[in-house]
Amino acid sequence: MDLTHRSPDSLPRRSRAAIVVACLISLLVTLMFVLAPTMDARAASPVQTDADTGSPLPQPDDLRKQLDAIPAKLTEDTDARKLLSQLNGIGAAADRLAKQRTSDLADVDGRLAGLGPTPEKGSPADAPDVAEQRATLNKQRSAIDSDLKLARLIGVDAEQRSADILKQRRAQFQAALTARVESPITPSFWHVWKLAAYDDLERLRTLGDDLSATAAEAIATPRKRNNFALHILGALLLIIGGTWAAERILVRVLPSRLPSGRLRRTLMASIAVVLNVLIVTLAVKIAWNGLRLNAEFDEPLQALESICLQMAAYGSYVIALGHSLLSSKRPTWRLLPISDDLARRLSPFPWWFALSSALGGVATEVSAIAGLSISSEVLVHIVFALLASFITLSALRHLRTPDAQAAKADASQDAAVENTEQLAERPWWFGVLAAAAGIALITVFVLVALGFVALAATIARQMVWTMVVLSTMYLVFKLTDDLCESLLSSKGGFGSRMQTALGIDAKLLDQAAVLASGVLRVALFFYMVIALMAPLGTAPDEVFRRGTSVDHSLKIGEFTIAPQALLTAAAVICFGFLAIHLFKRWLTNRYFPNTSLEPGMRSSITTLMGYVSGVVVIAAALAGLGISVERIAWVASALSVGIGFGLQAIVQNFISGLILLAERPVRVGDWVKLGDTEGDVRRVNVRATEIQLSDRSTMIVPNSEFITKSVRNMTLVGAPGRVMLNLPAPLDTDAPRMREIILDAYISHPSIQDSPAPIVQLEGIQNGTLMFLAIGYIGNPRNTGSVRSDLLFEILKSLREAGLHLSPPATTSVASGANNPPGSSGDPVVDQLTNPR
Repeated sequence: MDLTHRSPDSLPRRSRAAIVVACLISLLVTLMFVLAPTMDARAASPVQTDADTGSPLPQPDDLRKQLDAIPAKLTEDTDARKLLSQLNGIGAAADRLAKQRTSDLADVDGRLAGLGPTPEKGSPADAPDVAEQRATLNKQRSAIDSDLKLARLIGVDAEQRSADILKQRRAQFQAALTARVESPITPSFWHVWKLAAYDDLERLRTLGDDLSATAAEAIATPRKRNNFALHILGALLLIIGGTWAAERILVRVLPSRLPSGRLRRTLMASIAVVLNVLIVTLAVKIAWNGLRLNAEFDEPLQALESICLQMAAYGSYVIALGHSLLSSKRPTWRLLPISDDLARRLSPFPWWFALSSALGGVATEVSAIAGLSISSEVLVHIVFALLASFITLSALRHLRTPDAQAAKADASQDAAVENTEQLAERPWWFGVLAAAAGIALITVFVLVALGFVALAATIARQMVWTMVVLSTMYLVFKLTDDLCESLLSSKGGFGSRMQTALGIDAKLLDQAAVLASGVLRVALFFYMVIALMAPLGTAPDEVFRRGTSVDHSLKIGEFTIAPQALLTAAAVICFGFLAIHLFKRWLTNRYFPNTSLEPGMRSSITTLMGYVSGVVVIAAALAGLGISVERIAWVASALSVGIGFGLQAIVQNFISGLILLAERPVRVGDWVKLGDTEGDVRRVNVRATEIQLSDRSTMIVPNSEFITKSVRNMTLVGAPGRVMLNLPAPLDTDAPRMREIILDAYISHPSIQDSPAPIVQLEGIQNGTLMFLAIGYIGNPRNTGSVRSDLLFEILKSLREAGLHLSPPATTSVASGANNPPGSSGDPVVDQLTNPR
């Protein structure tokens, strides 16, 4: 896939000049209008800083006043997030003060130690200057120690106050979600809203008048009017010219500067998202700065400015992210494996999602700023929930269209054909997400109809946010994989140069690339979980915190089972074993192929990791239930008698399986013989081992059989197969000629190894018969039967042509390995027939 297009040198001179001019204008406008209010503020109120640290050092009294000013109880109008942020700031300042005072205390103690111990009674007193210095240092130490203790106490109080507010906020959040209002499908709801609509319009008109007065003050004089016009013009120029210049740079300049391959595509998509968000956010900031420079903002206007900036950044991010993933105009840049027709049909939805979410956020904040009635706030939630649900439903309807039909419309384009082949098999999670979205839509409609508006709006907001987070993670995962492959893998440009310069093995580089990608994916996965919980207003540590607000719980003796603990344990088990399955599949399909480990070792490591991880998941689930290790040990000791009698065989096989996996006397792929069972080891489990027999059937052998009985492993140390023939001949046979014929048959066979060389020797004379012993070695002991047959056919043919013959009975034997004594075939029956004694 080539994204280079044209290099900057091949562009027309006029186009290059336009790009440069647009970039310079955007940069100058940004610096002038964004930094202007900051420079004025700095000139008006310089900040006093500490001479040593460069930042103001908090004092315990000030921190205590700030902490006492925070209310202990939350009300409906209180912003809990703001209070938590203030408490976190106070706690961080207290920790910083305690750290500084600890350092100061150590310094004073060192200086006191330099003065020596305090003189005791009856001993000579210190010199006057030493005594004065000691008194001064003791006074300083007392003050520093007092500040240190106060700072630590403030930190503890701030942490306790934060925990209390978190508990109150959880209670408010649960109460708000379960609150029920009049259903919007009933006339009473609209009657109540109609009664409060006049007052709400008056409140909105007051906020509008405040904004109009600020705008009028901004254009009161020609100088202010020109300043405001320049800001608006700069914002428009930045949005139009900045986005145009960014697109031209991405299309014509950057491709030739970025690495080739998949990394170029993901990097350009990421850069496009970042540039669009920065341009739009800076443009909105410049427009608001036009008002701020000439007028003072009160608290409602500051809150309105903040929400406008946040929604502008969020909306531009959603649009840019959707444009980068779909790329309906440039199929070669598309990250999602979908057809061109489907990409074109989905291209408007990022705009719809961005606009609905941005307008919903602004409307919610405006209703809070203006103090609208409950009915109007409920109506805002209803409109947002229904709008987001209908947009999601329309997107799902487009996704239900078979991509094979969409691909037929684009069959003339190579890119569409390639994307169709990629989309032939959709991943399993696609159907899960589509089903979850469908269930969420039905739930939203039902909840709105029943009057649970807050819960419906929360589900709709969470549904849209989940799509945004998952799309972001898809882009970040692709970028992570491409970066690791380009920087570490031997297939990437930098990785290949590092391999050449440092002489590193290519498999080692590929292994490092896959391992780094896996570690980064795990870290990004946890960040994704944290991001998914953001709309719920709950910090990540609260999700896993023990305890529940539900008063009813099951208590068995001294053991209490809370509903939240049961849900936590179930979630830990489900997600834990799912993570184990994905991890084992990643090891088998991604990591192990880049290593030099043999299949047996890979299977053993995967099995051990699975069992160890399963034990950890079960222990974590039990910890979620509140079952400690001591209780588990007590239960295990109580069941020890039953394990000793009823589960003795299972425990014995389990321990034997661990020994087999650790010592590995039998590995996957070995050819073993255990009693009458002989075959290839296909799998070593913790309880039993699977052996595939010659007839392709599978024998399940308990692991204790491999530990307590004698096992013949024919391929443990790579022992070759041994083909041995005992051939009797009459006493008057030409022995040298007989030896030459047998040896030529062995040497001429392609499977017989040259080292060790085959041998033919005369073992002796028994009952008037010459006993010839022929031994040859082959690489694979599994082929001894076929090689023995070929040798017998060839020897009998050569003997007949030479006029020689064997004495009846003619017996043959075959063995593998070097564990049998000379002259023994390894088979008692054959030895008895060949060597009767």
